[in-house]
Amino acid sequence: MPATVYLIVGLPGAGKTTHAKQLELSVPALRLTTDEWQIALFGDQNPPDERDLIEGKLIQLGMRTAELGTDVVLDFGFWSEDERSALRWIAGTVGAHCQVVYLPIDHEEQRRRITNRFATTPQETFHITDAELADWRTQFEAPDDEELLGSVIPPVPSDHPTWSSWASQRWPSLPDQYLAP
Repeated sequence: MPATVYLIVGLPGAGKTTHAKQLELSVPALRLTTDEWQIALFGDQNPPDERDLIEGKLIQLGMRTAELGTDVVLDFGFWSEDERSALRWIAGTVGAHCQVVYLPIDHEEQRRRITNRFATTPQETFHITDAELADWRTQFEAPDDEELLGSVIPPVPSDHPTWSSWASQRWPSLPDQYLAP
């Protein structure tokens, strides 16, 4: 039976990591959470220029794990449909299923959770301002019903010939073995 790669989608404070930890145990699966790696490597700094590199290496680990038949939970947030589509495509190339798991949250609850998380476990999170939350909300592309069903991967953005090309630009540390056309 093919492995499943779960893409945990949502804004900060939506409960992504909590849900990912539950999936990790109930499925069972290997859980990969970018923020945990960012904190382990950079402490309370959150250098955005390093995130894509870390995600690429975690995707490599996750896809190899899926190739070996073990389910994987990628807890990255996946704010764009293109990110999710590229990963659905990559999962297919390694023979895995892919499931998009979306955790919506309204602004007031989001702010409450983020404030509480930073107050109770500051070593496990980054400080987030109201301005960042507002900006990120405008960048976020919620998945629609078709994407959640996983039926069809949409066409590649017009500035790239393939999903492989798109993914290699988004995650420069992702090795070529997961980018074959």
